[in-house]
Amino acid sequence: MQRGKRFVSVKMKMYIFVATTVLVVALGTMIIAFSISSNQINSYYRQNASDNARNVASMMDGDYLARLREAAASDEFQALRERAEEEDNEEIIEEYLREHDLWDEYSDIRELLSNFLANLEGIEYLYVVAHGDQDAEYDMYLVDDDENPIYETGYYEERELELRGIDISQLPEPTISHGDWGWLCSDFKPVYDSEGNCVCIVGCDINMDEVMAERASFLVSLSVGAVIYTVIVVFGAMFFMNKVVVNPIREMTREMKRFNPSENKDYETAGVMELDIQTNDEISEIYNGIRAIQINIIDYLKEKAKSENEIKNKEQKIDKLSDENKKDALTGAGSKSAYIKKSADLSRKIAREGGSFAILMVDLNNLKNVNDEFGHEAGDIYIKGCCSMISEVFTNSQVYRIGGDEFVAILQGEDYENREALADKLRKNYAESFAQEDKEPWFRFSAAVGVADNSSADATVESVFKDADKAMYEDKAVFKQTYGVGR
Repeated sequence: MQRGKRFVSVKMKMYIFVATTVLVVALGTMIIAFSISSNQINSYYRQNASDNARNVASMMDGDYLARLREAAASDEFQALRERAEEEDNEEIIEEYLREHDLWDEYSDIRELLSNFLANLEGIEYLYVVAHGDQDAEYDMYLVDDDENPIYETGYYEERELELRGIDISQLPEPTISHGDWGWLCSDFKPVYDSEGNCVCIVGCDINMDEVMAERASFLVSLSVGAVIYTVIVVFGAMFFMNKVVVNPIREMTREMKRFNPSENKDYETAGVMELDIQTNDEISEIYNGIRAIQINIIDYLKEKAKSENEIKNKEQKIDKLSDENKKDALTGAGSKSAYIKKSADLSRKIAREGGSFAILMVDLNNLKNVNDEFGHEAGDIYIKGCCSMISEVFTNSQVYRIGGDEFVAILQGEDYENREALADKLRKNYAESFAQEDKEPWFRFSAAVGVADNSSADATVESVFKDADKAMYEDKAVFKQTYGVGR
């Protein structure tokens, strides 16, 4: 763990993720449910207000209301209205309306509004208003129900702030607002005279105080329900995650800390994991993968120790061997000096007696990558394995290591007769080994193979070597084209 960074366990991250996800989903569902419910209720009340305002407006005589509006706006009427309000005397207004032949229809409209209010539940206010233009700050009441005194006709009331700057008769839909009169759903429908002029509007206000109170209660209930639901789901998810994820990971972590390999220890004493994890998921694969790596480490250390002992023994004997019998310390193959002597002897023999021979060239693929990524110890194992595969195919020929990743064999006798078939077999063996992706890279052996013979009349050991080397590089080019440079 890097210094300065706080450690946060997978368990805590998963808990936070699940809790956040469930809470967001619960709150989102709550908001959607609340929004749908609110919109449906709002639509119902808007439609109700619109229908009632339209129905009442359709029953109004626009020409009469135009005359009533003109009379109510006069200075004479306004003076009488103020006097009637001060004296609380409705007869003053009634007498004026009778004198100007406005009373009968006025009375009928008041009765109509009163009947609507009495018979339709929920309507709070129903009235006829002579409204100004959209920039007006005041509107004048013309007719109200019989619960209100007659002298309110002609009364100028300040327009609601949310309606200022709006042509009330052209409102696209009813409005829901909260003001001095509480929560109201209001709609206004125009009344036209015979010439098509809008002389006034009919206003319908439906009280929504109880609805809004219930809505607030509903929102609280949804919020509490969302929290309870989140708590229940989170606890359930935590229980599930502990069982299938957190606990197995915790056990693996504990067992990994016990792992202490060395070349003298077996699997048990080195602490190779032995857990009963059979979840049949990624955790099970991770466990099996870690355990396989631990086993491979133990096997590698044993093989390394064995190889080191072999190398040590060979190094002790190497000075005693003649150049002809000198062996490569790592692979056990013939050394470069042994090959030089052998090729010189063969050249002299061919010059004297003639005869047939072939040279096999093998250059390892991927050795640099194994060394760079996994170290030279892994590279040594890789070299030995590649060399062993040559000896397993060309059983009658001495193999020589003439470079870090280059091997050569002089083929005579049976190996010479079957040189092409044996070379193809060696290529196939390397291809199959490299294709085993379940093995560690240093056990996936691969090499380029080239073979050439002295069939031409002027062939020498040196020219045949060059031809075999050329054939080997052609094979290596195929590998690079297939798997990419550096593989």
